[in-house]
Amino acid sequence: MTVIENGGVSTPKGFLASGVHAGLKKVKKDMALIVSECDAVAAGAFTTNKVKAAPVLWDMSILGNSVHRAIIVNSGNANACTAERGLKDAEETASYTASLLNTETEKVFVSSTGVIGVPLDMEKIKAGAAMLVPALGDNGHDAAVSIMTTDTFAKEAAASVEIGGKTVTIGGISKGSGMIHPNMATTLSFITTDAVIAKEDLQSLLGVTVDDTYNMVSVDGDTSTNDTVLVLANGMAGNEMIKPGTAEWALFEEAFKYVLGTLARYLARDGEGATRFIEMNVVNALTKEDAKTLARSVVSSSLVKAAFFGADANWGRILCAMGYSGAEFDPSLIDLVFTSPAGSIQVVRNGEPLPFDEVLAKKILSEKEVSATADCHQGTFSASAWGCDLTYDYVKINGDYRS
Repeated sequence: MTVIENGGVSTPKGFLASGVHAGLKKVKKDMALIVSECDAVAAGAFTTNKVKAAPVLWDMSILGNSVHRAIIVNSGNANACTAERGLKDAEETASYTASLLNTETEKVFVSSTGVIGVPLDMEKIKAGAAMLVPALGDNGHDAAVSIMTTDTFAKEAAASVEIGGKTVTIGGISKGSGMIHPNMATTLSFITTDAVIAKEDLQSLLGVTVDDTYNMVSVDGDTSTNDTVLVLANGMAGNEMIKPGTAEWALFEEAFKYVLGTLARYLARDGEGATRFIEMNVVNALTKEDAKTLARSVVSSSLVKAAFFGADANWGRILCAMGYSGAEFDPSLIDLVFTSPAGSIQVVRNGEPLPFDEVLAKKILSEKEVSATADCHQGTFSASAWGCDLTYDYVKINGDYRS
């Protein structure tokens, strides 16, 4: 696998992207367009929130179609809780964009992010779409910037692999800083690939990968009304069909998981108001699901997040979060270690507290990236989850979000 520096959603063959300021926000770019030069198969995963935004409902309704061509996205307005008008506006957005691209309405996905409960300004949406089409090119970064809300940096990743003498590339962008918690999809994320792959296999791979990446991130315990991950595969790499269970599938899967995993970690690093990125590793658990449940429980705990904010080695909060997770493990066997660029320190062995240097622990936990590893000593399964600390700024950001 080759990691492509500065790569993104327009890196794979046959994909174009653009991003513009359409006036939904006061100054910043606020609309993005991703287009395949030929028909592409698609896969998707969406929020499990019962309150689903209009664009989510539109995308779910067309995902079953055999091929697609484009994804249009706006930030600044979620088009959520907007009733029948919202549904009409989502379809109209797809229809108008399709007319500009000379394709069918049902081939255009729509996505939105921003304030809930406010109807879209369709004049601005249409004006934005009209600007996006002529701006199409290798402009994945502009698209990444345009989908940001409270994000502090654009989130992009890309990688390639050689399959049957052909270079197959995967690229993607994501947005997300708050309202991020396990249970699909925790964000907006758009992935492109020039691979030749069957639609049903792509959907299966996305489901598994989302569970190991996006669903292992928690910033604040909230799951949005708009969470969406969409993948387009246009086959322009010209490789032989990638089939599950083959060596070629393993190569493709590695790169696919790299791109989504990288984007997922960016989400945790950019948590609203965050000062620390937290990685929770659970090793030697009884089952994979136990390992994932334990790791997610820790990074989702407000008390754990607050302890990391204070660089406080209050390891009891980690064991507490593991204990109420519902996963099977024996607390009397747990080892717990904190690690960062400043060093490593063990605080628990066989479920018993160890005396440790508080000054060293504070130094280790004061780094911007910190990990905790819990060894269950019961099985062979491992999992990692990612999150961030809980800070005063998180409250400030969300206390005046609309203003």
